[in-house]
Amino acid sequence: MKCPFCQNLENKVIDSRLVNEGHQIRRRRECLACQGRFTSYETIELSLPRIIKQDKSFVQFKEEKLRAGILRSLEKRPVKTEIIDSMVNRIIYNLQASGEREVPTKNIGEWVMQELKKVDEVAYVRFASVYRRFEDIEQFRNEIENLKNQFVES
Repeated sequence: MKCPFCQNLENKVIDSRLVNEGHQIRRRRECLACQGRFTSYETIELSLPRIIKQDKSFVQFKEEKLRAGILRSLEKRPVKTEIIDSMVNRIIYNLQASGEREVPTKNIGEWVMQELKKVDEVAYVRFASVYRRFEDIEQFRNEIENLKNQFVES
């Protein structure tokens, strides 16, 4: 790995830790030429299935797009970054564990709603309103009533 300071290829690892629920290894490195210290991250690269959009076209899965949708729902809500990272990781795990080569966007949307429902009900309703294309206040009211009923039952 090239040193970001002097571009030398010779460095040593001075510390390694598991991060991101064990899905990544964080390594602190020291350049043997300039003694500059830097951090690298190592992750397993697994192929993810293609996504089948509603119009039946296919796109590659993009974690950034998933994260952006979740963050939009959680805007101005008191949810820590670590929790968001865990949500994204669980959804990606669901994609990988499905064993399918192609997964409909509907599945991903449902997984996102399941995760949001556990973390923040306001973010859940925000996401559901866009995902399910609510057209009037009655649909919001019904979703909130369903959420209340589920909360009372558990």
